[in-house]
Amino acid sequence: MALESLIQLSLITLFLPLAGFLLLIFFGKRLPRQGDWLGTAMVSVAFAASLFIMFVKLAVPESVSAGWTWATFGGIPGVGEVTVELGILIDNLSAVMLVVVLLISMLVHFFSIGYLKGDVRYSRYFAYLGLFTFSMLGIVITHNLLMMYIFWELVGLSSYLLIGHWYEKKSASNAAMKAFIVNRIGDAGMFIGIMIIFVHFSTFSFDAIFGALSAGNLPFESQAWLTAAGILIFCGAIGKSAQFPLHVWLPDAMEGPTPVSALIHAATMVAAGVFMVARLFPLFTADALLVIAYIGAFTALLAATIAITQYDIKKVLAWSTISQLGYMVMALGVGAYAAGFMHLVTHAAFKAGLFLGSGAVIYAMHTALHKQHDHDTDAQDVRNMGGLKSRMPVTYWTFLIFTLAISGIPLTSGFLSKDEILAGTLAFSTLNGHWLLPLIAFGVAGMTAFYMFRLLILTFHGEHAQKKRLPLISEVPGVMSIPLMVLAALSVFIFYSFNPFGASSGWLFQALERPASVVPDAIAPASWPVLYDAISRVHTLVMILSIVIAVAGLAFAWLVYQKKVFSADKMAATMGPLYLGSSNKWYFDEMYEAVFVNGTLALTRISNWFDARIIDGIVNGAGTVTRGVSLISGWIDNTFIDGLVNFLANITGTIGMRLRKIQTGNIQTYLVFAVFGFLIITIVLLTF
Repeated sequence: MALESLIQLSLITLFLPLAGFLLLIFFGKRLPRQGDWLGTAMVSVAFAASLFIMFVKLAVPESVSAGWTWATFGGIPGVGEVTVELGILIDNLSAVMLVVVLLISMLVHFFSIGYLKGDVRYSRYFAYLGLFTFSMLGIVITHNLLMMYIFWELVGLSSYLLIGHWYEKKSASNAAMKAFIVNRIGDAGMFIGIMIIFVHFSTFSFDAIFGALSAGNLPFESQAWLTAAGILIFCGAIGKSAQFPLHVWLPDAMEGPTPVSALIHAATMVAAGVFMVARLFPLFTADALLVIAYIGAFTALLAATIAITQYDIKKVLAWSTISQLGYMVMALGVGAYAAGFMHLVTHAAFKAGLFLGSGAVIYAMHTALHKQHDHDTDAQDVRNMGGLKSRMPVTYWTFLIFTLAISGIPLTSGFLSKDEILAGTLAFSTLNGHWLLPLIAFGVAGMTAFYMFRLLILTFHGEHAQKKRLPLISEVPGVMSIPLMVLAALSVFIFYSFNPFGASSGWLFQALERPASVVPDAIAPASWPVLYDAISRVHTLVMILSIVIAVAGLAFAWLVYQKKVFSADKMAATMGPLYLGSSNKWYFDEMYEAVFVNGTLALTRISNWFDARIIDGIVNGAGTVTRGVSLISGWIDNTFIDGLVNFLANITGTIGMRLRKIQTGNIQTYLVFAVFGFLIITIVLLTF
């Protein structure tokens, strides 16, 4: 099959979920079973096509792209004619990501058939799943920044609709709004960064931009501008991938249906930021990458410290997701490009499995509570669980595999990718002296194993919180358990490398192309061999340390929560403020509420006061003065001007009335007056 044919097939793959969305949104309620089969079928066919695309593409080294003119602008001063294109790029990165997105979307569709059965907006839910999948695929296969940004915003809209699916619940509608607004903050920075690139290069095309950069053409002839543009574009990833300081929306987004959490908040939407950094990797200077590395490391640590103390099963997984995304971002920042993206792929399987597994538990708990007519017990609080291993064996064993994978235990996919990230981070520190990065990375690895096995033990082991309820809990239907089994299988090492202790020899690691450098001090090409040689030197040491740390975290959780050798309550009391800070998410929501929300409200109140008292006061005062001046002017006009005119008129009238009596019309009288007047004048003249 010619590579060019992959373009047509990728377009079909892109538009199948959109077609499902349009059919379901307009006709869903009229279709049998409200069309759940239609949306699922569309995504399943798209998944089969994506598999074909990946196998064909990975067999050859060349990439294929195609573009179509969308708009042409002429006469721009200093630029000339600018053509804006829409286009498709199929390389190893996009081919693998296509499969990841559509696999998780397909399994979530199947799981949702059981989980949301009888939902009041059932057809609309499946329609929105299709819209989200379409939006995410657009980000994956585009060949330019503008198209990426368009689909980036569509993903934000889709996530808003899915998080707020149960909008009659205030917490869900608030969470949807919070996610939308927080992401817009990051997207504003991303847009500014994109425009810096476009203004200088007059193109949005990845290939054209990378080619110009590799030729030494820097934005405005300044590497500082390129660094600034890269960090600003990365702001979009900070929002989408819930990195510090825009991490606060993701835990609240758990108010949406649990399959939504598995789809957009574990494997696809939040991974979009990581994918974007990988796609635009040649755009980032060494300074920008170092900023990215430290943001990722701090996010991984921050989220891990919070996950340790949470009791809501979905909130633990949410904070775990933020922490693992921090791992991926840190890996890209230190130059461990393949390791970071590989962890995105492996994490998609076991984290989606963890969310769907938690959904199975919540579904079973809700069913049991409904039978008990208990509407007060929280079905998501692990303190109300325990002992579910015997009642939900499929969910338990798959959940155990997912937990082992995310904890980095050997023979799992998570061990392969996390081991490479740790090796890359340590190798980077040996070359550049940033030792804080590997310390955080290894510390978070131990914390991850601890809080994930804490979650597993509290949910499935020990005694159930209420013995009478336990017999009412049963395994979920096959349409929900089969996706768990598929994801559990994909969490084993064999799907990524035949070597259970080395990812670098596996097909996925080899398929992830190492991006070329475009600026003198960026990581690569000269330093790529140096970095990877350093990774190979420290790999064995890292592997031993990571296994020891992961097993230590696992063992400590077992001693505390299963064997109860140590009291969790006593340790919490001993930790004091640290425990309170962790359980309250380090008060970030409260700080943001006080500074940004209340600050904005205070600013609006000040603005309202200024408008009412100062602006309106000036306007109203001017009106009052004008009215006063007009009254005085009117009085002067009426009294003096009109008075003088009227006075002269009255005098003239009076004189006229007096002279009128002289006008008799008798000629003799006029002759007498004339003679009399002549005499008076003569006397006066003679006298003076």
